[in-house]
Amino acid sequence: MKTKKTLLAAVLIAAIAAAVLYLNPFKKNISAENERLLKTRILEIDKSVETVKLSELTPFKWDEVYSFAPYMSREDIHNAIGYRWSGVKETVNEGMNQILFMNKGKVVCYVYGYPSNNGYGITFNEESYKNGTAAFKYEDDISFSVSSEDNYISLIYEK
Repeated sequence: MKTKKTLLAAVLIAAIAAAVLYLNPFKKNISAENERLLKTRILEIDKSVETVKLSELTPFKWDEVYSFAPYMSREDIHNAIGYRWSGVKETVNEGMNQILFMNKGKVVCYVYGYPSNNGYGITFNEESYKNGTAAFKYEDDISFSVSSEDNYISLIYEK
């Protein structure tokens, strides 16, 4: 009887350890952390600044950035970025941002939501989109004009 209890306790401990390793509650959500850093940098832009380079606002490593048109399906987004990232959501309105920063094929920053809720917005012009996706590489060194809306900062790509 004692060995049965010991075996049951060992199995239970092993199951808990496996669950903790699998779920890892201490693991940071890197895309959310990088979005917070990006937001901080954007909100710190001086009111006298008229243009800013995206590379100056991103204190994390990235090699590609994607912006997706409203209502783009998760499947289409997964196809564009090359893998099924579980954090992607579909926008439900035309005024929302849906921007993914990638590094070496993995999402490192995700900007999602209404600019008025986020405190900032990043907008690409219509000509930037092909099949609902605007894509740029870090080396493109893209710049944005800066404007202050009613309750948020707006970055607008106009090239």
